[in-house]
Amino acid sequence: MAAPGPARLLRAAAASSRRWLFSASPAAGTRPGCGSAAAAVRAARLFSVSARAALSSEDKITVHFINRDGDKLTAKGKPGDSLLDVVVNNNLDIDGFGACEGTLACSTCHLIFEDHIFEKLDAITDEEMDMLDLAYGLTETSRLGCQICLKKLMDNMTVRVPEAVADARQSIDMSKNS
Repeated sequence: MAAPGPARLLRAAAASSRRWLFSASPAAGTRPGCGSAAAAVRAARLFSVSARAALSSEDKITVHFINRDGDKLTAKGKPGDSLLDVVVNNNLDIDGFGACEGTLACSTCHLIFEDHIFEKLDAITDEEMDMLDLAYGLTETSRLGCQICLKKLMDNMTVRVPEAVADARQSIDMSKNS
């Protein structure tokens, strides 16, 4: 039997990489967070510059962040983006925010939500709860921004960044007084 031709090998390799790229399983190389839709969107960004242009500003969700110093920072994100994605994609100046890049290895993206928004958030996972246990200024409405995915109902919400941050990977405190 003849060996498969180069075109056939290339198609098989492409199909294999697509399965890995669009898999939502953290074990398959994606980070924990907003699920398969967000993973697919992040993967699509790698291949299409026009994907961002396809989403009009009307489809974006506005989020207001009250920073440690009391400044109000406003940014927009797409449905399915995590709040960590919003901070990073909009280059918001929040010291130390998202140090682990959303891998649930720190609590630097700790945010405090308004009651009416907090009640509508998806259930918290055990892994997120473990990281929140390490956060400074924990409240009844605290969550990690890397685990909260934007939804239309969150448009114009305000979240507060705690006055201090604890990074489980370091022993330094990055508070507004430092």
